[in-house]
Formats: sequence, C-alpha cells, structure tokens
Amino acid sequence: MMVTFLPFPGYRPSLKDGEDISARISPPYDVIDEERLKELRSKAHNITRLTLNPENGRYTNSRKELDEWIADGSLVRDDDSFYLYRQRFKSKGKTLTRTGIVGILKTEAYEKGSVIPHEETYPSVKQDRLNLLRDMEAHLESIFGIFEGFDKELDDRIKATAKKLYSCTDGAGVEHTYYRISDKDVTDSITKELKKQKMLIADGHHRYETALNYSLENPDDKKKGFVLATLVSSKDPGLVIWPTHRLLSSSPPVTEDDAVKGIGKVMRIEEAASVGDMYLELPKWQMGLFFRSGKCYLASYDGGGDPLWSLDTYAAQELIIKKVYGYDSGNVKVSYEAEFGPLVKKMESGRYDVAVVLNEPGLKTIWDLSSIGKRMPKKTTFFYPKIWSGFVLYKM
Repeated sequence: MMVTFLPFPGYRPSLKDGEDISARISPPYDVIDEERLKELRSKAHNITRLTLNPENGRYTNSRKELDEWIADGSLVRDDDSFYLYRQRFKSKGKTLTRTGIVGILKTEAYEKGSVIPHEETYPSVKQDRLNLLRDMEAHLESIFGIFEGFDKELDDRIKATAKKLYSCTDGAGVEHTYYRISDKDVTDSITKELKKQKMLIADGHHRYETALNYSLENPDDKKKGFVLATLVSSKDPGLVIWPTHRLLSSSPPVTEDDAVKGIGKVMRIEEAASVGDMYLELPKWQMGLFFRSGKCYLASYDGGGDPLWSLDTYAAQELIIKKVYGYDSGNVKVSYEAEFGPLVKKMESGRYDVAVVLNEPGLKTIWDLSSIGKRMPKKTTFFYPKIWSGFVLYKM
C-alpha cells in the first residue's frame, strides 16, 4: 500500500497588466449557485467557463476555449512542479491558516487500501464529470485529501523553496496564496515521503471516482491515470471540519406531534428550553431538533452494534429522515446548511418542518470508520474553507 503523488507540468494563469487572479478562479463546481455562476462566467478567462459550460451534456466548446487560452498565452506551462496552497481564514472567531501541497495523485481502486473514501456518492454527478474529462483531457479542479504529514525538516525545506505566484482575498474573507515548488531535491522528497502513507479523501469523492473510471477507459495512457489533488496534513492547525445540518420538508406533511412521537420511539429525546439552550447542550447529545413551531429537542441513539450508529449523520439518516419522514418513499426533501446562524434564519422563514442540528465531526472518528470500510452518509463533513479552482490545471 502506498500513495503515488508526483510533481507535474502545471498550466496556470498568466496575468495581464492590472489583472487580478480573482478573475480567473472560483469555488469548486458543486457549491456555485446560478447567480454566482453567471457572474463568474462573465469574466473572459474564468475557470467556470471550462468546468460548468456544457452543451447537450458535453464539453467540446469548453475544450476549444481551453486550447485558445493556451495558444494565446492566457495560460503558461511550468516545468515539473508541486504547488503550495495556503488559505488564511476565520472560524468561530479564530484566525487560522491551512496549507496544502498540490500535485497529481495516481488513481487506484479503494480495495488496494492506499486511498480511503469516507462518504457515499451520487452516480448522476459522476457521469457529468466523466464527460468533462473525456472532452477536456485535463483535470481542472483538485480533490482534497488528508495524509499523515511530513517531518519538520521537509516542511522547512518546502517553505524555503516555495516561490509565491498569486494572492487574493475572496468575498468571505478567505485569503488564498499560491506558491510553486520546483526544487528537484524537495519534490523528490515529497514523493518519497508520500509513498509511506495513506490518503483519506476529504472532499472530491465524485471527482476521484470519475478520474478512476476515466483511467480504466484509457489503460495505455499513463498520464490519464492521475488526478489533480491538494493534500493537507492531519496535524495542520487549520484543518477545520464543520457539520452539515439537515433541513427537512415533508409532503404529505408529517406533523410535529407525530414526528416527536416517532423519534421518541427509537431515540432518547429531551425537550430544550430554547434554540440557544439546545445548541449549548448539543455536545452531550448526538443531535438537536429545531421544529417549525420553535420547539427544540435533544436526541441520541444508544443502541446498535455497528460503529456507524455512533455517527450522528447515520443515526439521523436511518432513524429520522428514513423511518419517521419516509425518505425512501419520496415523502421528504432534504436541504443542507453548514453554519448554525444561517440555519436559524432558514427555520425562521417557515419553509422547513424541522432542522436536524449535528455536532462537528472529529477527524479521528472519520479516519477510524473509513479505515474499516464504512462509508458515511452524503454530506457528513464540510471541510472549511473549500479548495478553489483555477490556480493550476493538469493537462493530460
């Protein structure tokens, strides 16, 4: 078992006089709403013009645009390099910095044990991303992985040789800084150290599985056996994992009384005095319930031999969303929110029956469950901030 992580000849933006890198980059494809997408695509060389611009489900026009950007010098090609990606941000009032190494990761089946998934995926999303790879023959966005980490000496060498390329601050106040690492002794050391380690996929399961399928379609082309990846050490002080709370809307409606009775039959449940009290007491319980009426409860499931039952998202999925609200029968729509403040505002709008409020997932829990082959419900984790796209591309 080993991770194969290599430097590569990255294609990256060549900024014209007065141009800012912020005009070229974007959040990952799956978190951009229609209004934001329209604004980003209006910029002449923004990455979304390639990643989210299909015609009849294919990306041949996007491929032409990519080729034009290379031909006219809007993108330049580096010699083999890794890249250092630093994000400075605030979470819960603290200023933190998270640092990742960007390179290309060899794709392989999960069964081999080097690359470990932690969440379930949607087949329909993978089909669109596969068409993107087939037409573009390039990885335009990075997956996000977690590895054990480097020793201090290698970390110091990486910092000493990294040359700054770009810096900008996004609308949420996250500062993005990108560097190039081209010293061959350092790049060789990075590859050598990763061969001793495993990697947990934090974000980008769909892209990884799509890249693996694409490599299986092209077994004789070694370049097509890799995926663009940003790897962060598990010891990084800026590695923040937020919960992803659930908001439920049922049709036909499940009344609050019926829901509380149904949940009470399968879980230990206790009413909280207010939404604030529920949130304060949440760490002592598996989850909180915030109903349309304003009533709040705390709930835990204390049974079940499978270690997945200790995971709040799994208990919420199986006992509340499926059992009480009838998800498998199509009777409930599930929406997601990572931040508690916006969740309260959404509940106050009256659009939802109930919010299932979850605790922050711990990295150890995620790693331990994933290591024994347990796949968690979709959107169990929200790694903040997201890995942005457009700083560098891997052209195959």
